[in-house]
Amino acid sequence: MKAIKVSKFGGPEVMEYVDVPDPIPGENEELIEVTSIGVNYADTHQIENAYLSEQALPLFPGLEVVGRTKDGRRVLASVIAGAYAQKALANKAYVIDVPDGVSDEQALATFVQGATAWHILKTMGHLKTGESVVIHAAAGGVGCLAIQLAKMWGAHVIAVSSAGKKDLVMSLGADAWVDAASENLKVDLRAANNGALIDIVLEMVGGKTFDDSLAVLAPFGRLVTFGTASRKAATPIAPGSLVGGTKTVSGFWLAHCFNSKELLNDVIVELFALIQSGALKPVIGPVFALSKADDAHRAIVARQTTGKVTLNPAL
Repeated sequence: MKAIKVSKFGGPEVMEYVDVPDPIPGENEELIEVTSIGVNYADTHQIENAYLSEQALPLFPGLEVVGRTKDGRRVLASVIAGAYAQKALANKAYVIDVPDGVSDEQALATFVQGATAWHILKTMGHLKTGESVVIHAAAGGVGCLAIQLAKMWGAHVIAVSSAGKKDLVMSLGADAWVDAASENLKVDLRAANNGALIDIVLEMVGGKTFDDSLAVLAPFGRLVTFGTASRKAATPIAPGSLVGGTKTVSGFWLAHCFNSKELLNDVIVELFALIQSGALKPVIGPVFALSKADDAHRAIVARQTTGKVTLNPAL
């Protein structure tokens, strides 16, 4: 079968399109004939060995696939190693049947990105009706779903994106928009909230974006960080500044949900039901050939994509 292999850490150029033996399932493992592969921003960190967990070489990147099991079920799965491949192994505990009315690409949008959006709003953000929510990288896979969920749950949503993606994020239900390139982000975020401080910030950019977001957090406000897309660290936080502002800063990594059916599988099933009902509409981004996975990474890092980016394993 064909797969993507990384023999040395680096940028998109280190990904090789190679022939490898078909994987052999062990006990409690499912062999999946892959029909679509999810691409996540975290994958770009994985191939650099800049991910939250240490990576080893050779590396077969990727986390999520949709495909068919031996008995013909169409499933969404987190793979054991190497989602960027034509066949993949998954622990049976992390294999979820995809219902009719949910496409492969929509299903992939619910796994890393959909479950993350759900948890950063509910589990970590403790969102309440009427609160204000700032969503950075609002046109990305997590952002597009977070806008819709936050509106569904009664928030005043402020979407932050590049100017070229404003129409998209507003069409998803955002109440206000702020330019990610703003030189006065603190001022613009408050203006988008009618001058008030912000209740919740979903932050995955890092650097000055994190700093400015923390500065406009209201008393009892919550900032949830779930990435560092800029590759720039935020200013270290003095504990006293949190006490003085009655602010909470928390982090979220979906990997800590993987051993819990309630935190992962059940959340995805809930998202499937919302898609089937039409209440949630994942934005499907570009589809790249598996052989061009490097181009997919370049496009994501350059912020040229919106919504869920996928790979076609047949190409």
